[in-house]
Amino acid sequence: MEDAASAFPFRDLARAAAGISERYRGDRPRTGRLTPLECAAWAAVRMPATFAATHAVISELLRRAPEVRIESVLDLGAGTGAGVRAASELLPLGYATAMEQDAALRALGARLASGARWLERDIRIGPPFPVHDLVLLGWVAGELDSPAREHVLDRAWQAAQRALIIIEPGTTRGFEIVRSARRQLLAAGAFLAAPCPAADECAAPDGEWCHFAARVERSALHRRLKAGELSYEDEKYCYLIATRAPAARAEQRVVRHPRHEPGLIRLQLCNGDVWQTHEIRKRDKIRFRRARKAQWGDEWVENQESRI
Repeated sequence: MEDAASAFPFRDLARAAAGISERYRGDRPRTGRLTPLECAAWAAVRMPATFAATHAVISELLRRAPEVRIESVLDLGAGTGAGVRAASELLPLGYATAMEQDAALRALGARLASGARWLERDIRIGPPFPVHDLVLLGWVAGELDSPAREHVLDRAWQAAQRALIIIEPGTTRGFEIVRSARRQLLAAGAFLAAPCPAADECAAPDGEWCHFAARVERSALHRRLKAGELSYEDEKYCYLIATRAPAARAEQRVVRHPRHEPGLIRLQLCNGDVWQTHEIRKRDKIRFRRARKAQWGDEWVENQESRI
């Protein structure tokens, strides 16, 4: 990623990176083709974040359905290849296919994720997608209008032999896109593996949105481009894992950062029916010890004392 960025003046890269970050924070869909400069900036500031989130979601798939063997992956709207890179690190892949319409992104992605077969493709049109064990649709659904989104999602599910992963920004709009996809996939006969404990309707109350965070370790270039002081940032995202066979859903899910106070930890949990705040006090030694280790996004099993 840094090799690609080194071909451009830092000032130009910083300007392009600022535009990309502003568009992303504003939840504005990508329009038009990217220049090689914009692609290099994208790889420097967004690829580490999308890699970290995709890595976290695929890891959750492996926890929820450990018996499912995934040997091929199809990444739709692959960008610079973060999805196939994350999948390659975690799965025993025999082959990977990356589809990307943008020529500059595709050229850079072919360098950064060279183990994949790269195809030029507007995923909104054309023949059915080739069948793969796992299909990734990351940060793509929100760039499509509603009819195209439903069409692409339908074909993505048809191509997913074992599982489909959808990831969107951790915003209210991203959450609504994922929740709409959830309804469509349930109607198509999919099973929900994660993140939700519920098998059907989402329990998020009005005004809330279910999202999570992945820790991203910043490179020196990343910090300079984003004028960041910390050595890390948290990528917030919404996601959904749909499977062909039932999976072991979480009993409860920690849906916000745990709140620590002297002798007290508050966990915001979703059990599939309702969001509730659980107060765990220090006198409850075993549960308190577990709560101290709990992180946003983790499963919470209420009666786990025998495993401690």
